[in-house]
Formats: sequence, structure tokens, C-alpha cells
Amino acid sequence: MHLGTKGEKDIQNRQESADRANRFYKYQMQNQLNEKMKELIKKQEMAFIATSDAEGNCDCSPRFGKPGFISILDNQTLAYPEYRGNGVFASLGNILENPHIGIVFVDFFNTTVGLHVNGRANSYLLSELPKKFESAINELSKSDTILIERWVVIEIDEAYIHCSKHVPKLEKKDKKIRWGTDDKKAKSVDFFNK
Repeated sequence: MHLGTKGEKDIQNRQESADRANRFYKYQMQNQLNEKMKELIKKQEMAFIATSDAEGNCDCSPRFGKPGFISILDNQTLAYPEYRGNGVFASLGNILENPHIGIVFVDFFNTTVGLHVNGRANSYLLSELPKKFESAINELSKSDTILIERWVVIEIDEAYIHCSKHVPKLEKKDKKIRWGTDDKKAKSVDFFNK
């Protein structure tokens, strides 16, 4: 169980927050998903994925899908589809060099609570899936009409709350999602280049 890195401990001592941090580690850190965490994940249409390459260069990218697109394979394993995108594969490239991954889920619409999940990831073509997850992921793939390039499987090291006190409550509006399109206008590809 995570009890703080050297850097965390150093800054906690400087900020005199070690007692608060130790209570957090003791009462909030989990090494697997509990039922409330699973309920939150099953409702999410968006998550933020953090990865870094072997040299520590970071990337944080959102992922989107239908509610529950990040699937719970068991209490210590998640999987999500990598849908067709811009072809850069920044996150997947980082995972090849450094398997550590962080995911943040935020319920912007009801509780405003967030969930951090950290672990180790690998990505697979459908034909490369580990035997123990092959059946479940093949079934998930059949029910998904969007082009899936690869599956990312995450072994969970830790899961913990992101408290709701600073999270804004948002209102969901209807928007037609054009999954997998290469239409430049629909993708707003020139938004920052004008």
C-alpha cells in the first residue's frame, strides 16, 4: 500500500501536514476497488489518463465513451478501449516505455466526487489478450460499435477519493457524438491553427 514517496514525505514535513497525510493513507487508500468505486466507474463517460515515457515526459489525455466504457474486469483490474483517434498514440507509446498509469474519474453531475486509480497498464490487440481476460474483453468488443484499435488493461495498485469540495457541478447537454469520424470540421482540428 502506498504510504508516500520520498518527495511526498519531504513536502509534508515542510508543510507540517504529515499527520493529515498519514490519516489519508490509512483511511482512504485502497489496493482494490470497493463497491462504491465500481458504481462511480460504471456511470462515467469520461476519464483522464496520465502516462509518462521512460524519461518521465508526461501526457494527460481525456478518454470518452458510453457510460461504463472503462470496464471493471475484477476488483483489481480495469480495461478500456482505445478508439480510433489522431494516430499519434501518445498514451500507448508511453505505456510501452513505462507501464505506470493514473486515471481520474470525476462525477461532475451528481456527487462531484472523484476517484483516482493508479496502476500498471499494457495494451493489446484483440488477438493478443491475456487468456484470463480474453472472453470478457471479446464480449465487450462485440457490444461496441466504435472502431477499437487496442485494449488497455490496468492492474490496480491503489484507488482513492478526490474530495468534492472544489469540483464544480456541471449540467450535461445533448450533443451528437460522431465516433470514429475523420471529418476535420467535426473534429475541430484547426481550432488552434487559425
